[in-house]
Amino acid sequence: MTTTSFSQKVKQFLIIFLPIFTTQIALSAMSFFDTNMSGKFSPADLAGVAVGTSLWMPVQTGLSGILIGITPVVSHLLGSKRNDRIDHSVVQALYLGVAVGIVVLAAGALLLSPILNGMPLEPRVGRVAFYFLCALAFGVIPLFGYTVLRSFMDALGQTRITMMITLVSLPVNIFLNYLLIYGRWGFPQLGGVGAGVATATTYWLIFLISLFFVHRVEPFAKYGIFRQMPKISLTKWKELLKIGVPIGFATFFETSIFAAVTLLMSRFDTITIAAHQAALNFASTLYMLPVSICMALTILVGYEAGAGRVRDAKQYSLLGIGGAIALSLFLAVLLLVFGEQIASVYSNDRQVIALTQHFLIYAIFFQISDAIATPTQGALRGYKDVNPALIITFVAYWIIGLPVGYITATYTSLGAFGYWVGLIAGLAVGATALLWRLFLVQKQSSVRLAENK
Repeated sequence: MTTTSFSQKVKQFLIIFLPIFTTQIALSAMSFFDTNMSGKFSPADLAGVAVGTSLWMPVQTGLSGILIGITPVVSHLLGSKRNDRIDHSVVQALYLGVAVGIVVLAAGALLLSPILNGMPLEPRVGRVAFYFLCALAFGVIPLFGYTVLRSFMDALGQTRITMMITLVSLPVNIFLNYLLIYGRWGFPQLGGVGAGVATATTYWLIFLISLFFVHRVEPFAKYGIFRQMPKISLTKWKELLKIGVPIGFATFFETSIFAAVTLLMSRFDTITIAAHQAALNFASTLYMLPVSICMALTILVGYEAGAGRVRDAKQYSLLGIGGAIALSLFLAVLLLVFGEQIASVYSNDRQVIALTQHFLIYAIFFQISDAIATPTQGALRGYKDVNPALIITFVAYWIIGLPVGYITATYTSLGAFGYWVGLIAGLAVGATALLWRLFLVQKQSSVRLAENK
């Protein structure tokens, strides 16, 4: 992965980024088809899946973020030529993933019913949300296992392999949705709950395929990940958690703000909830672009930082963040031009389409902030500078974004759209602060390099 010129860096960046982006789109597409196909079944099922997804996604992304901490660990080991330590790190991360999954299932068993019962949902919407999440629970542990194995493969620069695994699983997910949501070919008609069953099955599929690749296929097999199965090492867990927990919580704070908004909007009617979720689902699909750049920068910056090449790490950071901003402006134009067509994909109801189109206008502004904040976090993770981002995201999203949204939605004529104003404010503050932190880290790295010469 070593490069000497900017043009080589562009090529290497694209080699890493494009498969990651394809993978993220495919993973996001699973959520898209869950939402879309449930919406075609009924607005109540769309709203139920929306509530269920809003509860699950912050947990999934936050805890997966903890496990993604294995990526900078492996990248640094590769950059510093300490390949013999990789297998132990990956196995311990898998153990940690299983432990995290068990904790999630236990917490869900205790808290799910009280949370849903405390929300002012229509009875059918509440039932769909509950059983959607119960079905999804069967795929929690394999999902976390896949997250670790995928992070290991990506850290080696083999992002095309994880892309192929996810692309194979996507049509399976869509087909299972078709069978279980609508009750085709003799399968029970489960509505939105069927989307949960289909997604859990798909999680198992991608985990088992990844397990096979890591164990049997080169270049992964040479690291002997499963050659020895050592005992749990709490020391290694501590190292992984020291990096992973700030990443996970920073991700949680960002994603949970959207979930909180959806839950707060449960006081509005089903049409408004459905339109909000449709627009948010599409915005989440667009978010896969900066999040893919974020993951690519973690790998590339981590490799260069591990090797002590400060100038190269900085060039990759500028390349990734600059590219994300340019692409976000292009996508903003597409949202303005094709808003109605995008909204009609999610529902046949004219009221839902009109409201969704309105929400998409607000999505333009916060996806531009995402284009700055998310890749910047990826670069910081590459430097193993993760704690400040945790504080920044918490303050920006929960101390600024959510209160502004609540006040605007409650005390102005904007109503439900006020929450999106709060999201925009929080994301803008977070983007500015993270960019400033990256500037400081790069400056400190340059100073240390000069002192060591």
